[in-house]
Amino acid sequence: MFIRELRHKNGRIYIQVVDKSSGRYKVLKSFGSSLTSEGVLELKKLASIWINEHQCVREIDFTHEIEQIEQMLSGITQLKLAGIELVLGRIFDEIGFNKINDELFRSLVLYRLVYPKSKLKTTEYLYRYEQKEWSEDAIYRYMDKLHSTQKELVQQISYAHSLKVLGGQINVVFYDVTTLYFEIDQEDELRKTGFSKEGKHQNPQIILGLLVSKNGYPLAYDIYQGNKFEGHTLLPIINSFKSKYKIEKLTIIADSGLLSQSNIDELQTKNYEFILGARIKNQKYTVQQKILNLQLKNGESQLIQTNDLKLIVSYSDDRAKKDRYNREKGLRKLEKQVRTGKLTKSSINNRGYNKYLKLEGELNVKIDLEKFNQDAQWDGLKGYITNSSLTKGEILENYHHLWKIEKAFRIAKTDLKIRPIYHRLQRRIEAHICLTFAAYKVYKELERQLKEKQVPYSATKVIEIAQSIFEIEIKTTKSKEIVRKILLVNQEQKDLNKFLKFGC
Repeated sequence: MFIRELRHKNGRIYIQVVDKSSGRYKVLKSFGSSLTSEGVLELKKLASIWINEHQCVREIDFTHEIEQIEQMLSGITQLKLAGIELVLGRIFDEIGFNKINDELFRSLVLYRLVYPKSKLKTTEYLYRYEQKEWSEDAIYRYMDKLHSTQKELVQQISYAHSLKVLGGQINVVFYDVTTLYFEIDQEDELRKTGFSKEGKHQNPQIILGLLVSKNGYPLAYDIYQGNKFEGHTLLPIINSFKSKYKIEKLTIIADSGLLSQSNIDELQTKNYEFILGARIKNQKYTVQQKILNLQLKNGESQLIQTNDLKLIVSYSDDRAKKDRYNREKGLRKLEKQVRTGKLTKSSINNRGYNKYLKLEGELNVKIDLEKFNQDAQWDGLKGYITNSSLTKGEILENYHHLWKIEKAFRIAKTDLKIRPIYHRLQRRIEAHICLTFAAYKVYKELERQLKEKQVPYSATKVIEIAQSIFEIEIKTTKSKEIVRKILLVNQEQKDLNKFLKFGC
């Protein structure tokens, strides 16, 4: 950018700020004209100030460069991390979480995305990089407050924002559960041993149920005792959600783990439409034969009517490869266990690939290879049971969005490190999950905005860049004026500012 003088034939001199970075002259701002040299000088000063403000620079007199630099460095009073507020803090406010007027809530949510450690470690990080000082007692007092007065508000804010970005309508929701284990020995009223999706069957755990919209925006959640059948978690959270937001028509999409006859009966009784993953191997013999006789090819699907419900079966070559790989992997594991003699009569059950075991004689456990080979005919087949009025194509398309809730759990467990959970009291466990829920909402909104603005960085990459953006504070030696400047040093930081325009 530079200041250009244009002399008109009437004698007036016009002052403009011009940019030529694109190779062509572009007038960024005009500051009027004057007939006198004094007036022109004043206009130039205004133009110079405007340039400084829009380039995020402050003029420094380098007549005596070394001395000036030393004075400037000795005047540094603070260097703090600024990128988190500039990037994630702005999104936090746009979602509406700033309605919860607690600075600690803001810090704990934003730094869950940056430094997902224990609350004590988080306070150390906040002190080191933002000069914010919180005691451990203050953290726990706030978590109790979050649980008692703000947990519902967090979910309402998330729902309202998701409703807005989805055009004012949410009629299709996706539900799934995961398990979170604790590295403790003793159970309590909440933390119970049960079937663990993480393979930690000996550890007490809790069940987390999560409800999301299309594109994976979080809507609601709840936690349950670790030994609860996951199918019994579906209706309570769905009914509460529908009632709270007065939604007339709702279609629920869930995986086969949530499938039970009692769930189907209640969903139909309450006039829900649903699309559930079907256990096609558990269907009646006549239905199984219909499925196997379809002889579907890659990408094909077929509808089978079963009583008052529709069963849709699809086939995929990629799924067949995955099914075959998993079966063979399970077989190799069983063969190894059989050779070691660790398997007993109690090992023969329908849990996982133990279904391929059989008892030979009274004591010898063997692998039933005939059953293993018979299972191959199901490779690549996937079933969906529904009462939906949607077309077959629409049903399949909607169900395929379910992977986004699986992604939500992966992000929660890896990026946000929802566990280990260091809390013992139920109210604080719930508060911890609430903070993670809010952090995931910020993550999803960042992801959405990056896609909308065609930013060539992932949400994870942007968070990494944000952690490298600092603000410097300098007190001038003469006027004692405080000067603050955001340091955009490398190209990634400048690119991020270009796309997100966070004020510098």
